Amino acid sequence: MASVTSVNLALEGIAVDLGAAGSDLTWIADAYTVALAALVLPFGALGDDKGRKNTLVIGTVIFGIAAGVAATSDTVGFLIACRAVMGVGAALIMPSTLSTVTSVFPEESRPRAVAIWAGFASAGAVLGLLMSGLLLEYFEWKSTFLAVAILAAISLVATLVFIPHTSDEEESHPDPVGAGLTAIGIGALVYGVIEGAEAGWGATAPVVAFIVAAVAITSWAIHDSRVTWPMLDPRLFRLKGLSSGSLTLVLIFLGAFGFFYVGLQYVQLVLDFGPLLAAVSFLPIAVVVMPISALTPKLAERWGDKPLMAGGLILMGIAFWLITGLTADSEYPAFLLPMCVFAFGMALASTPSTNAVVASLPPEKQGVASALNDVTRELGAAIGIALLGSLFNSGYSDNIADKTGKLPAATAEMVKDSPAVGIQVAESPKLGKAGPALEQGVHHAFMQGMDQAFIVGAIVMLVGLLYVLLRAPGRRVEEEGPEATPAHMGSTPAAVMRRDGAVPAWGPAGSPFAALKAQVIRMAPPKPKKGELWPPPKPPWLQGRSRSKASS
Repeated sequence: MASVTSVNLALEGIAVDLGAAGSDLTWIADAYTVALAALVLPFGALGDDKGRKNTLVIGTVIFGIAAGVAATSDTVGFLIACRAVMGVGAALIMPSTLSTVTSVFPEESRPRAVAIWAGFASAGAVLGLLMSGLLLEYFEWKSTFLAVAILAAISLVATLVFIPHTSDEEESHPDPVGAGLTAIGIGALVYGVIEGAEAGWGATAPVVAFIVAAVAITSWAIHDSRVTWPMLDPRLFRLKGLSSGSLTLVLIFLGAFGFFYVGLQYVQLVLDFGPLLAAVSFLPIAVVVMPISALTPKLAERWGDKPLMAGGLILMGIAFWLITGLTADSEYPAFLLPMCVFAFGMALASTPSTNAVVASLPPEKQGVASALNDVTRELGAAIGIALLGSLFNSGYSDNIADKTGKLPAATAEMVKDSPAVGIQVAESPKLGKAGPALEQGVHHAFMQGMDQAFIVGAIVMLVGLLYVLLRAPGRRVEEEGPEATPAHMGSTPAAVMRRDGAVPAWGPAGSPFAALKAQVIRMAPPKPKKGELWPPPKPPWLQGRSRSKASS
């Protein structure tokens, strides 16, 4: 996560040193995202089959070597290739981390372990900014890649020493067709979102990418709903915890990366913060996220996952709305309050959403569950930057147009495309007395663009809130029954994920899935009454449930 954001502060130095154009900078940042999003599901399944420690070690080696080699780049194309290879390594790393946590920790302490993982995953983005800001104060952009390589080496040693081997105990049944189709579909979808924001949604490349994504994902859904041992049965998304948790994670990271994308420009261009001060100004996010994430398991035990997921989305929407009240003359404390509200909401919703996803699948499929969790994060990040970023850019461009009438045509177009260029042009001695007026116009247009983006961000959070209220399970996900054993549940989604060959069918009332749902409802623990202890005692079919073998 740190490597995702650390490269953003280094882009200016990369552009100067390598002569990278705007589209080049976009793909230096996003080649990593596309590779990671495309491969994380297949590699999560690979970790379940071949051992999560093995994929974690291999991924860390690939990631670290690619980061070190990236520091030697002298062309844009080579750097983009290195970033893509880093994404391949990250696709091996990320599902292996969470699936190891959920497989090793016993059920009673697993929510807290997931909370700590989610806290670091959210705070890692801010810590990456801080690391990059510190390095760029004294060194060139290559130092950020070397630092990531060094951290990968430290992580590799710790992995070899401390991480136990865990895997699916049953016989391996790979699903190469399902893995390939998900890689193509998700990769094409993320590519289309990124390219659409850059080249326009009607351009050939994003349209073709969306068509490929639709065909591949549809083919995956048909294939994996029919095979005996699917990598990820699409019918599992009918589980309330899996579907609501996945959507909430998409919304959290949509908001988070949209916030980072626009907010970082705000503190640098409007508040005039340097790289290090800009990074430090976002440190309160990590300060808020870590303790709140650690607290959420206790809150979830008391209230359930749904209120936390809904409350987090409400707070994120409120934060977006508060930011729209800022002006070009506002100071940093006025930005600090909504930033802390945003961080509080992100931390409140992230842990129960992650838990909702991983608790919906049995222990031997935690690699796939963790990978699905990572896919939602990457998809949300790509959509957030594309959606909120394009809204911000269009709002800025529309509002600065009338301030560029006296500039040369080429310069005026550059100012319309980038507020950073607008500030540079305004500070040029050649403009003389017209410079301050242009700078003021850039600041005003910037705020208009930010308002436009964050109003839509607040609306998106509201729509997501309505879905969570209607769809999310009212109690803890693991108490709703998806982890029940096949002996008690018969042909269930959980049985499919245990690879016993039982594949449930689609269908309305009277179908096997409808019967399963009714059985789950009957078997689920009752809602707590006032004054009762929570959680209630486990039902017989959950007591003594086995989990994946873990041996160091």
